[in-house]
Amino acid sequence: MYQAIDLNTKKLMSTYANKDLQTFENPQPDRDFTIRINTPEFTCVCPLTGQPDFAEIYIEYVPDKLCIELKALKLYFWTFRERGAFHEAVTNEILNELAKVTQPNFMRVTAKFNVRGGVYTSVIVEHRKPDWQAPELVQLP
Repeated sequence: MYQAIDLNTKKLMSTYANKDLQTFENPQPDRDFTIRINTPEFTCVCPLTGQPDFAEIYIEYVPDKLCIELKALKLYFWTFRERGAFHEAVTNEILNELAKVTQPNFMRVTAKFNVRGGVYTSVIVEHRKPDWQAPELVQLP
């Protein structure tokens, strides 16, 4: 667990990085709808060099009974700041943890990592309940 200290007062801050992903009940469980979450300031550390990696994380999901609570998600993302992990591992871990606590009908996590040595990396992973059928896409003029 990481705890943040206010540098001005030297007191423990009220929020700290933690893996306690919290959920709340889907307010409309009888309807398929999509929730999109964008986190443009995700950071982790390269396990080989120790250099920081920066990414934009996109989460899209169709909830079943539970939705992810956003402040808890932010604090969960903070736990990666000083952890060494490859891009592929980080993206899959995020999907696994979010899908475990929410049990969504469908979830996609896309991680777009900033350039490192002239190379951009994007990792896209998906989870789908076996018995869930996506609704037909409506094309509007």
